[in-house]
Amino acid sequence: MAMENQPQSGADILVQCLVNHGVEVVFAYPGGASMPIHQALTRFRTKLRTILPRHEQGGGFMAEGYARSTGQVGVCIATSGPGATNFVTCLADAKMDSVPVVAITGQVSTPVIGTDAFQETPIIEVCRAITKHHYLVTRAEDLPRVMKEAFYIASTGRPGPVIVDVPKDIQNKVLVADYDPPMNLPGYRPERRASRQELEAVLQAIRASRRPIIYAGGGIIASGATPELRAFVDRTGIPVTLTVHGLGGFPSDHFLCLQMLGMHGTVFANYAINEADLLLALGVRFDDRVTGKVSEFAKHGKIVHIDIDPSEINKNKAADLPIVGDIRLALQDLIQILDEETAKARAEVRQHPGADAPRLAPTKGNPYGEWIRKIEEWREQEPLRYNDREDAVMPQYAIERLWQIIRDRKRLAETIVTTGVGQHQMWAAQYYHFNTPRTWFTSGGLGAMGFGLPAAIGAQAAHPFKTVIDIDGDGSFLMNIQELACAYCEKLPVKVMLLNNQHLGMVVQWEDRFFEGNRAHTYLGAGFDKEPYPDFVSIAKGFRCGARSVTRKEDLDGALEEMLDSKVPYVLDVLVPYQEHVLPMIPGGMTVRDIIKA
Repeated sequence: MAMENQPQSGADILVQCLVNHGVEVVFAYPGGASMPIHQALTRFRTKLRTILPRHEQGGGFMAEGYARSTGQVGVCIATSGPGATNFVTCLADAKMDSVPVVAITGQVSTPVIGTDAFQETPIIEVCRAITKHHYLVTRAEDLPRVMKEAFYIASTGRPGPVIVDVPKDIQNKVLVADYDPPMNLPGYRPERRASRQELEAVLQAIRASRRPIIYAGGGIIASGATPELRAFVDRTGIPVTLTVHGLGGFPSDHFLCLQMLGMHGTVFANYAINEADLLLALGVRFDDRVTGKVSEFAKHGKIVHIDIDPSEINKNKAADLPIVGDIRLALQDLIQILDEETAKARAEVRQHPGADAPRLAPTKGNPYGEWIRKIEEWREQEPLRYNDREDAVMPQYAIERLWQIIRDRKRLAETIVTTGVGQHQMWAAQYYHFNTPRTWFTSGGLGAMGFGLPAAIGAQAAHPFKTVIDIDGDGSFLMNIQELACAYCEKLPVKVMLLNNQHLGMVVQWEDRFFEGNRAHTYLGAGFDKEPYPDFVSIAKGFRCGARSVTRKEDLDGALEEMLDSKVPYVLDVLVPYQEHVLPMIPGGMTVRDIIKA
């Protein structure tokens, strides 16, 4: 390997930059325009693990799984043209879900850019709107600066994807690199902290409130604010409801956790949001799957919105107190102000016995007792429920049993769950309970089917001693099923619990609800009089993975234990009824008054 301060190829410089930025794993699929980078990766094999996906989209989702499970930047590499365009879905997904990813693509040599050369696409133009930033490197001397900026941009402020397009002649050019160049990012100021004045206004709003609620999202996890949120709730006694990306950001088993809100959230969370007089929106973006009809969402309450991204403030829903700032720092500062006030109040009580302590001082009783009692009533009247059956495995039951077995093994904090997109995704969010951040992630904003398996592989590469499970549906699983080969060959023993209903379940649900049950290309089988199709057990075994099929309820527990104990990748094909719907459900664009209950 060439030494620093010695002439190196652009490809070697690029890979050295990855090492310098602490990258330990890359997900890379080679091709003509990226061959020099792959040759360089072989020279750095003692410092950097290269995992070979079986499709570039798989590699992009693996980089996301790595990033979502660690909080570090995920790195994926592809060749030009079709290789690069196969990253498009992954980059759009990372942009919408705020995931730090650096995607590196080979490009045709600079003299032929724009001539429709073999395997050429203008990937920077294609990806401009779905990345946080983008680079076409035209000078090899710029590589260290570009990589330094790419990692900084991807990981600071609101995290997101950055694409770096590197022409083949730039990869081959030999030069002496400066590995610590100054960055050139005028106007990019990602570090934002809420002012004390803003935060005191928040506390004033809390004091004036009788029915407050915290609506917490993925920003809690992205900023590492889970301990701060817990401490803030312990001091204030305010109940918390979470978005699909916020799950794990506040413990599911905490008395004040109302679980998920929104379209398929709990009835009691949606009732509480609707009745609250103060909504503390922390690290969220008021997505339509949460709000339903925006004008009716939380309309009885004052809204405090704290987020790192100024473009999200007042974008979908106007805030009474809009605050741009890092949510972790904001919560730290709020806690500090509360603790200062508590200490001051205690000193006053010592000096003047009989004086009242302020309402927000930590106390054994909750200052919002009446509000909490109301929420408890809703929680008792409207729990998550489904009609269980003895003659079939219900999808909700399968997820519940998976969670219970892992809980009984005391492995919840050491288990990561990913999903595809559809009914199984929402059932997983409802019936598998998360107490720890970065143990759950899913394609939320984009809703990209095929996410579950490769994301699980990326997480397994980052956490070799954790159990990683993809709860998937037969439609989503088939979209990147080829990554079983990657999992097997790279010795990444991910588990797939496949809820197989032979249909595109979520689309079927909408057909049943809104299109009089007319089936419009949502059946995935080979005929209702035929065996379930395809034969996922045979396919998995063809990839040399463990596999088993379950149709009877009494066989489920044993099969789940076998899956969890497997030392190789494992597919558990669970046949479930296709007529089941994800409930509760607030139809798109509707309000809590239109909620369809189980």
